Amino acid sequence: MSDPLQASPETGRAMLQEDGTQQLVITHEDLDRAEDRERVFAARGKRGLASRMRLLWLLIGPGILVMLGENDGPSMLSYAATGARFGIGFFIPFIILTFVMAVVVQEMTVRLGAATHRGHAELIFARFGPFWGWFSLIDLALGNFLTLITEFIAIRAGLGFFGVPPWAAVLSALALLSGALLTHRYWTWERITLAIAACNLIFVPVALLTHPQWKAVGHALVTWGPLLGGVNKGAVLILLSNIGATVTPWMLFFQQSATVDKGLTRSDVRFGRIDTVLGAALATIAAIATLLATAPLLNANISTEHFQAAEFAQALRPVIGRLGASLFAIGIVEAGIVACITISISSAYAFGEVAGKPHSLNLPMRQGKAFYTVLFLCAAVAAAIVLIPNLPLVYVVVMVNVIAVLAMPPALLFLYMLVNDRELMGDMVSPRWVNALATAVVILLTSAGVLFGISVVAPKVLVIFGGK
Repeated sequence: MSDPLQASPETGRAMLQEDGTQQLVITHEDLDRAEDRERVFAARGKRGLASRMRLLWLLIGPGILVMLGENDGPSMLSYAATGARFGIGFFIPFIILTFVMAVVVQEMTVRLGAATHRGHAELIFARFGPFWGWFSLIDLALGNFLTLITEFIAIRAGLGFFGVPPWAAVLSALALLSGALLTHRYWTWERITLAIAACNLIFVPVALLTHPQWKAVGHALVTWGPLLGGVNKGAVLILLSNIGATVTPWMLFFQQSATVDKGLTRSDVRFGRIDTVLGAALATIAAIATLLATAPLLNANISTEHFQAAEFAQALRPVIGRLGASLFAIGIVEAGIVACITISISSAYAFGEVAGKPHSLNLPMRQGKAFYTVLFLCAAVAAAIVLIPNLPLVYVVVMVNVIAVLAMPPALLFLYMLVNDRELMGDMVSPRWVNALATAVVILLTSAGVLFGISVVAPKVLVIFGGK
């Protein structure tokens, strides 16, 4: 009989014996995860504020990463384009609404991961069969790959402000991605990535340098002003781009798989919710700060069809100086790098779950060959595409967020059915009020998709909504 501690990635956790029975084995990732859980149990066994704060520190991570990871390069550029063209009146409360939607959706993935200890792709295959499993996986893979391309576009454009050649910008991003992963430890990777993700708040000092009109900000929050120029094709594109900057399919797969990889249990769900809300709050602050930073460009005639990080940084330079413009460009680069890390990992998680291969950031490279190969290959190919001469990079940036919105309703439908599956969830099945909120999110996203279709097929119909 084989030693269970010598389990290989090929054996998985259930090793078939000669007599036809299965033996539970302990893998490398199990040992690492058990070490993390031991610290959680030790903190949970103590009383006092310090112990509670330590417990929170040990359990947060996936929620903050998924929210700040979604504040990626294209998202921050979308917020920048929104401020430059539409100002703050309509979009400050609208951005807050989109992040509330994100919290509703992502809280369900926390419960699902903690209750089942299985990733999102794995559950879809198990509960709905191979057809829908492959449908969701292909949908995720395509969306993730297109998004990865836009992240490298953002990195290239942001570093271009400092005169860095495109090839050097792309290679630097790949090197940073590799460095974050070569720790072969989920906990270490998570802390490194959280430190990088915190730099998303660099847009706050950029916004402060523009001396925002706080009275106007307060008025926008209270009154929710009208959409400048009414509902037209350009406005619909920006609306969808802002929604796609907040709620996308990869977030479902990443946070649920990260929750499993981190080892969260049912008793940790409350902290998982805090983690998600905290991440959404930080991401909202960064998003609104970006909006405020570019609002002074409202009359600068920057086309939303031709926005890039370097262009915005250059346009802001007369307003906030070289330092402020440099911070803006650095923020775009940071947003792209964090998203490259989290999105490529979500693809690798999903592949491992479907292919039955080991899929954990606790795995050494030798034992997680398939997982790390998919991860690096997705990022490398996306980076190479960005270097193709004369590729319409800006058009890709604009459309990726729109595609994410159109792909979201089917993904949410699967999530809705899974969290309401009592056999899977037990007493953690979704309550009615959560189902009502989730239904509202699906209706809103579907309506946005229909509105986009109308704007493309019959733009004159938008005149009914006050468009021009």
